[in-house]
Amino acid sequence: MSQTDYTDYPERLQQLMQQVGLRSLRELSRQAGVSRWQVQQLREGKALQMRGESLLKLCAALQISLHDLVSQFAAVELTPQERQEPKDGTGKTDSYQAEYQRLKTEMAQQREVLMQEFQQSGLQILESWLKQWPKAVYAAQQNPQLLAVNLLPLMRPVEELVKQWGVEAIAPVGSQVAYDPRWHQLTQGTAEPGAMVTVKSPGYRQGDRLLYRTEVSP
Repeated sequence: MSQTDYTDYPERLQQLMQQVGLRSLRELSRQAGVSRWQVQQLREGKALQMRGESLLKLCAALQISLHDLVSQFAAVELTPQERQEPKDGTGKTDSYQAEYQRLKTEMAQQREVLMQEFQQSGLQILESWLKQWPKAVYAAQQNPQLLAVNLLPLMRPVEELVKQWGVEAIAPVGSQVAYDPRWHQLTQGTAEPGAMVTVKSPGYRQGDRLLYRTEVSP
């Protein structure tokens, strides 16, 4: 069984933090949602002594896989053959293999819990929409003269959910905006940056991150 070369745990952690723009252990703690003590455990190479939930959060913050995190911040790194075929005699490979599998299981379970909590939170916000929207659709089918504007209030729960996620429209449909290729996509013709264009289809961003470009035309 090969010994890991990463005995300089503090330096290795600092490198990973720099790669994702984290400048201090405090920032890592805050970004991952774990305590400073848990970050210190990782910094001391005690990954195998940490719970899967904490490791999972640190994996997300550092943008690294669970296996890479464990192999870089634990005393022993398992080779692929060792992970698949535990050796007899020493007992060490069996122990680390079992711990690695336990962490993988905890990570999968934690993902499931987080997904359930995420869905539950969303469903609570959408409850009124889930109950009322099918009725509105049925009413519209029965009465083609029903004004669509009467249905707009029913979309507020959806709008509220998207708002809580920090998602916002780049520009309203039908509005005139200055063309910016970073946020806009021309559907026809050409336009120079800064030229006025008309929004044809909505685009969205989450903070400074582009989700979908707004479709515009000259």
